[in-house]
Amino acid sequence: MVVTSEQNEFIIKIENVIAKVYRYLLINTVFLLSLLAVFSVSAAVLDADRADVLYHSYDGGGMKIDGPAILLRKKASESVAFSAYYYVDMISSASVDVMSTASPYSEERIEGQLGIEYLLDKSVIAFTLRQSDESDYLSKSFNLNISHDTFGDLTNLNLGLAFGDNEIGRNGDENFEEHSQQFRIRAGINQIITRNLTLGLTFEAVADEGYLNNPYRTVRYIDNSVPSGVGYQSEVYPQTRNSFASKLSLSYYLPYRAALFVNARHFSDSWEIDSNDVEFGYRHPLGNTLELEFKVRFYQQTQASFYSDLFPYQDAQNYLARDKELSAFSDITLGMGITYVLPKKYSIADWDSEVSFQWDHIAFDYDNFRDPTAEGGIGAEPFYGFSANVIRVFFSLYF
Repeated sequence: MVVTSEQNEFIIKIENVIAKVYRYLLINTVFLLSLLAVFSVSAAVLDADRADVLYHSYDGGGMKIDGPAILLRKKASESVAFSAYYYVDMISSASVDVMSTASPYSEERIEGQLGIEYLLDKSVIAFTLRQSDESDYLSKSFNLNISHDTFGDLTNLNLGLAFGDNEIGRNGDENFEEHSQQFRIRAGINQIITRNLTLGLTFEAVADEGYLNNPYRTVRYIDNSVPSGVGYQSEVYPQTRNSFASKLSLSYYLPYRAALFVNARHFSDSWEIDSNDVEFGYRHPLGNTLELEFKVRFYQQTQASFYSDLFPYQDAQNYLARDKELSAFSDITLGMGITYVLPKKYSIADWDSEVSFQWDHIAFDYDNFRDPTAEGGIGAEPFYGFSANVIRVFFSLYF
């Protein structure tokens, strides 16, 4: 499908709407800052000092991603706290995308983050610097968040601003160098409705620009001049992407210290992707040291306007994509978790500590992305689907 002038006009309209949302939220930045001064009537406190050690693992669809992470947070005074975060991803991939056009690969990604929090009466201002580095991708970003409790601590207002700058390379090609940038703004409110019911509402607008596609990924098209009947060419994406997301969260606390929670989120962007997901969860305590959690999540999205599993010929349209994450698909997640508070006799220096294990099983079902490694003929292969397991193990120490 060729990107027509009507579609370009639609994208321009979407971009204008996003720009208006940005201006609106930026104006409300001043409004929220004024709220900090108007409603700050009593002092709050910063969160307790803590150290976290995490092991994470993702295994599914031919991809294996795992590694450790460490977080340290320490107060310098009653109004200032510092944090440091170190995260490692070790990636090995033989996914369906890789196996259809390339060889399996492995790489390592290292991410670090430094942050500072400042407490001003009932407001917390947090600033973080982050860098993620891998062999062909360098990402740097900063993030500013403002959180304020008001109306007798029944309402929390929060605002976030972020900017990211990315350098994109391609292994084996020293002359390849591209850039992209991201601007992000978030605004939200968390409200205690009753003694047992809380509500959260969050809005987020994101503007991406620059080189937004994967330099290794290709699309396929019908080519009767070759024996296989299929040819390949590089993906071509638009150099801008504007998106808007909203999320509603509800938590209901039951009399026996258990809790029910529901999260619903909607996303749309200028590439004509629309997605919805809803999550239901239940937390149940066992005594004073053990807590169980169960959840189920449903997700569904439409495809990008320039996506196709198989194009009719080379350069069939202005923009070309075959990334399965831009196709129409759905997934279902089943998850469980267990948290155990360690007895004082097993803790370090009588500090509170806990161990947490979380496991998610995700089943992906693609509506218009076919498995190119399967039999059936070009464009007639079965639609792709796979499942993945995600494991996270935490050890948290509060001091």
